[in-house]
Amino acid sequence: MKGKATSFDIAHYAGVSQSTVSRALRNSPLVNEETRRKVHEVAKQLNYKVDKNASNLRTQQSSTLALLLFEDPTGDESQINPFFLSMLGSITRACAKHGYDLLVSFQSTSSDWQADYEDSHRADGIILLGYGDYVDYQSKLQTLLDNNTKFVCWGANVDGRPDLTVSCDNYGGGVLAANHLIAMRKTNCVFIGDASDHSPEFFARFKGFRDTMANKGVELTERRIANAISTEESGYHATRSLIANNVKFNALFAASDLIAIGAIKALQEAGIQVPRDVHVVGFDNIAAADYVTPPLTTVQQNTTLAGQMLVNNLLQLIKGEAVESTLLPPKLIVRKSSV
Repeated sequence: MKGKATSFDIAHYAGVSQSTVSRALRNSPLVNEETRRKVHEVAKQLNYKVDKNASNLRTQQSSTLALLLFEDPTGDESQINPFFLSMLGSITRACAKHGYDLLVSFQSTSSDWQADYEDSHRADGIILLGYGDYVDYQSKLQTLLDNNTKFVCWGANVDGRPDLTVSCDNYGGGVLAANHLIAMRKTNCVFIGDASDHSPEFFARFKGFRDTMANKGVELTERRIANAISTEESGYHATRSLIANNVKFNALFAASDLIAIGAIKALQEAGIQVPRDVHVVGFDNIAAADYVTPPLTTVQQNTTLAGQMLVNNLLQLIKGEAVESTLLPPKLIVRKSSV
């Protein structure tokens, strides 16, 4: 052939109509499997490439999803929580599998995510991912709901719409951590993280841990709770504060692995050995957890499945289909920091 192949060329060689070619290339269920396979084979032989821009104009869709990432502010804006890097990888792969591009943006300072992404046709739907202050984002989530924006959220439940959330069972993860430390006979414990409505995921982890300890007659008093955002530096300073205030403990549960890694450093600097003097448990199972000294016991969140479910649920919403709330089971990974 001379020149660039068109859908009419494919129709000619495949012996079908041009409209059938268009449907087959979109993998429409209206075209039977044999015809669809034949059209794809001819398209490959002719080196045919779908003009996404033209297709998007016809369908009024961008074939793009937007991922909005928001985190607690830190001193070094070049750093991204490794847990979210893992989530980003799985979300990107899931988008590619469905033929979608992914637009990644850090927390928008605009008050109207709907206008920024869906109304402007930059994206067909939005994935919200992060550990920022949930209270600050509630009004924006309500705006998305009011405008019938297609979006899903990782972690915290959207008020009145639990179906829009994909989450790890954070409460259950806190229970796993507590039961492990109870089995190790280490119940003189402290918690480091934000145990408030501002961080619903951390708060749920705290509640699961606190309630399980309470069932064993162990009270987690306010003095044994140190506030921290999800960074090594915050975990380090929170642990130093506990030590400086003469809080005695033989177990430490951190709301994230980054907090736990900072806590271990503070303990070691104070001459407190892990795990001989204090058992430490984190949450997330980031890659670094297996390489710190000692390797960190943690509660694992399945980032691969999480990314797939976020994309799958969002695409269902875009198609007008109903979705259900997705709660993924956590898994305890035991390493030397707690044995």
